[in-house]
Amino acid sequence: MKPIVKKLLENKSKTMPILSFPATKLLNIKVTDLIESADVQADAMEAIYKKCDIGASVSFMDLSVEAEAFGATICFSDHEVPTVSKGVIDEISQVSELKVPKVGDGRTSRYIDCVAKVKNKIKDIPVFCGAIGPYSLAGRIFDMTELMMECYDNPDEVKVLLEKATEFITEYIKAFKEAGADGVLMAEPAAGLLSPSLAKEFSNVYVKKIFDAVSSEDFVVCYHNCGNAVLDMADEIATLNADIYHFGNAISLKDIIPHMPKDSVVMGNVDPVMLKNGTPEEAIANTEKVFNECNQYDNFMLSTGCDIPADAKWENIDAYFETVKRLYA
Repeated sequence: MKPIVKKLLENKSKTMPILSFPATKLLNIKVTDLIESADVQADAMEAIYKKCDIGASVSFMDLSVEAEAFGATICFSDHEVPTVSKGVIDEISQVSELKVPKVGDGRTSRYIDCVAKVKNKIKDIPVFCGAIGPYSLAGRIFDMTELMMECYDNPDEVKVLLEKATEFITEYIKAFKEAGADGVLMAEPAAGLLSPSLAKEFSNVYVKKIFDAVSSEDFVVCYHNCGNAVLDMADEIATLNADIYHFGNAISLKDIIPHMPKDSVVMGNVDPVMLKNGTPEEAIANTEKVFNECNQYDNFMLSTGCDIPADAKWENIDAYFETVKRLYA
């Protein structure tokens, strides 16, 4: 177990939720203000670090950034995380013409610069960058539904697309690492829509290739999947050699922990949408439920099931942190 991961596990009360965009409320800014400036992003991460008892600072889970670098059209909102409104290619046959962008294209340079800047602000806990997974990126470059169909009809061309996505993601994470990031949280939610055999062939192979290229003793790789089919592919996911496995609340976390390596940390999976729409009492109850179901496992650590929405209520987020601290006391 890597030193960073071991320290996280030894200090479970310092939880590691996927918490970044709600900093907009702390700074009284819009999401658009946040994503346009590396300085503001660094200030946002510092604001959460100062307010919350976290074990690691997690950068922004913006799953549109890499697709935008390839040329996708992005929809921006003042109050929600950016999304892809139109991909880059309309037919899988166009994949041969698709150019792999340079790291730094689009907004990728801002997110890299943010990590470099925040490392000067946050020095006593690790800083994790965020990146999308290869299959999830391919679905945004092309089309998620069409991509799944082409896995059957034109698998070789889909694999060309995945190789290009993998090449870019690998170099992107390496740039984060050079900027000072202590680890990466890779989000591969679209793979959770696939059958186990398709996930193995069209996602896991490429995720492992990326992890093998960037992982080191001082750099942690975390795999996040919030799909509802992850239980079916659990044994394959366990072979990815991730240091941390992070799962969403579409499943019961207690069902998947036994399938994961005992020398890896398993995190999750308090409902993040509940932190937006619910009450402090519901936040407490949901956190206690996950803890009570999973705390028998030494490698379990409480976290949120996915990215906490930008407009989540801070009274609910505070209730989550207070409950975590009490449960691990």
